[in-house]
Parts: sequence; structure tokens; C-alpha cells
Amino acid sequence: MTINRVSNLSKTVLVIAGSDPSGGAGIQADLKTLTSFGIYGMTAITALTEQNTRGVTDIFEVPLDFVEKQINCCLSDIGANAIKIGMMHNTELINGVYEALKHNKIIGNKKISIVLDPVMVAKGGHRLLKEDAVNSLKTFIKNTNPVLTPNIPEAEILTDIKINNLTDMKTAAKKIINLGANFVVLKGGHMDAPIMSDLLIGTDVIDQIDTKKIITNNTHGTGCTMASALTAGLAKSLEIKEAFRNAHFYVNQAIMTSPTFGAGHGPINHSFNIK
Repeated sequence: MTINRVSNLSKTVLVIAGSDPSGGAGIQADLKTLTSFGIYGMTAITALTEQNTRGVTDIFEVPLDFVEKQINCCLSDIGANAIKIGMMHNTELINGVYEALKHNKIIGNKKISIVLDPVMVAKGGHRLLKEDAVNSLKTFIKNTNPVLTPNIPEAEILTDIKINNLTDMKTAAKKIINLGANFVVLKGGHMDAPIMSDLLIGTDVIDQIDTKKIITNNTHGTGCTMASALTAGLAKSLEIKEAFRNAHFYVNQAIMTSPTFGAGHGPINHSFNIK
């Protein structure tokens, strides 16, 4: 049998995040997403979790020095066109990741986008960011100027604003810009409304996508996936609006074609666009 190999891998992304052994979220979802966009993904794992579709039950924190080693070995050898950051669970880790990125000359490099998905609470309610680390995360945002991709509960924690409607979403997103974010993608999936709005905001509202809410339990890992899809576009040097629209379409289709795995919040279909 002859296999025709066609490789268009030319862009790389380093993902700094936690691991989900059930494959729906975290590093596993990130790599599936990047691969589907034709991006070469690398990883620095910050934590091992015991989780499945029913929730997170335990977390093993990877020692900080080993997280830094993972970051350094990838960036010093292969390099990255963009960085995607997910679960950073404590102040020590947040500060250590910053120092590692600074050491590798990522901080301040306008050619390399940093996308930060501020993972704070799992779907089942398990706290993934220690409460005393919220201020450290805000400092990280100020110092790195990332593209931030919070959901509504995460935006509420960052801004101390209760978000009940679209106007509140826009107010919170602008407040996050004032924290130092370059852009904010505020996801409206937690809003109790038939129409879901996702916002892309810089100094002004750049884009708004309204879609009919899909009634399904299969939404495990949508936040990780959205952030990684966005990072893939930025790694390819797409304008932020195009990267946002591509990422939104990808997540929407992945939800619509999701398999039915597990007894809780099932995973989405990261492979729907792969023939």
C-alpha cells in the first residue's frame, strides 16, 4: 500500500496547561484542535487531573521547576509562533510561567501572540485556580498583554461584575481590557438565553457573533478548544477578527457533531473537519 504524505505543518504553538485523561479538555483537547488546524502543537503540562465527563475529583500539581523545563526545552529548540495558556492553579506557577516566557524572549515580542484562557472553575464546580492567586493572574495579564478568553463566571471573578445580559458582558470585557489584555473574547455560553452572544473586544467592540444556543450536555472542553482554535489562527498570522470567526465556527460545528460519550458533560467532536 502506498501512502501519500502531504504535510503543510509550518507553524508551531506551545500549550501550557493541565491534562485531562478523559480527552475532552485540557492539553488533550488543545492538541486535537491544533492538529485539525494544521498546527504543530507542543506542551508544557502544569497539572495532572483526575477527571472525566462527570467532573474533576483530584489534581496533582507538576513541580514548578519541571514546568519551566518543559517550556524552556520547547522554546529553545523548536520555538513557537504563538503561546496558548490554560490551567495555572497557583501564584507560584503563574509567576514561574511568566519568568520562563520572559527568559525565552516571548514577553514583549509582538510577533508571538499569547492567548490566555483563565481556567478557574471546572464545569462540575471544582476550583482550578486557588482564590489567593486571582491577583497574581491579574498581574500576569498586565505584564503579558494576552488575548484573554474568559467565560462569564471567569469574567465575573476578574471584574467583580455580575453579568446578567449583553450590556454587562460588554462592560466586563472593557474592564478586562483595562487590566491589560490586548483583546478579550468573552464567551456567552453560560447566559440563560435562547440566543448566545460571543464578543470580541479591543478598545471597542470589534465583533459580535449571535447563534442559537445548542441544547446538549456535550460541551466538555469548549473553552479550551475555543482558545486553542483562536491561537491556531493567530499562529498563522490571521487578523484577530478572522481568527475569532474561524474559532467560533469550529467550536460550533464540533458541538453540533459531538459524540455521546460518558455519563456527564460529554466531549465535542474535534475531528469533524478531518477527512
